[in-house]
Amino acid sequence: MARKARRIGWRTRALGLLLLAALAGGAWLWWDLQRWRPDETAFPDQGARIGPADGAVNFRTLRALGASFVYIDASDGAKGRNLHFGNQLAEARAAGLQVGAVHRFDPCTMADGQSANFVTMVPRDPALLPPAIELSRIAQECSERVGDAAVESELMTLINQIEMHAGKAVILKVDPGFEERYHLAGMLERHLWLTRTRFPPEYAGRPWLLWTASTSLQTEAAEGPLRWVVVQP
Repeated sequence: MARKARRIGWRTRALGLLLLAALAGGAWLWWDLQRWRPDETAFPDQGARIGPADGAVNFRTLRALGASFVYIDASDGAKGRNLHFGNQLAEARAAGLQVGAVHRFDPCTMADGQSANFVTMVPRDPALLPPAIELSRIAQECSERVGDAAVESELMTLINQIEMHAGKAVILKVDPGFEERYHLAGMLERHLWLTRTRFPPEYAGRPWLLWTASTSLQTEAAEGPLRWVVVQP
């Protein structure tokens, strides 16, 4: 009986040590993911994406941390707007950062209203980086049925309208779920912006220009985590 009790006690201690090691490993991984960003020797051109949910951002601190550019959320569909866009644009430029604007595509809304929203928010300025269109929503979220052909048609119209305003080709920020549903990355001849934490993304089937390498980078530049972006060398 005593021998059996010793065996049970040993197993309990062993399981406890394994659990403790797993918890320690998980805590280290969580800590590491919040601070990791790609090596600057491999990706010398790095920056961040900024949106309303990020709160106050110190762009000078961001520049000191190694950022050379920021992409700022400007408009969302036909009505959503980042009311801080103008101030953030001015502050980022004053800090010596290049700046680009992001529009989030809404497959439930006609392109004309979306491009008008973007034009209202983003000045026609050749010094701005190429605008980015985020493709993350899918038509299944719409209140009325929208076919795949309509999604593609409105997206192409929006691309053309924003490019006419900006005077340069857009970058398509394609999220994994959107690409899995529509498979448009290989069909649209525009530079791609993809997302995958820590490991380079491959889901688009062709090379990317921009990569969101971390969606939870903790820095001194903001109270909350930032989305860290690098450029393909």
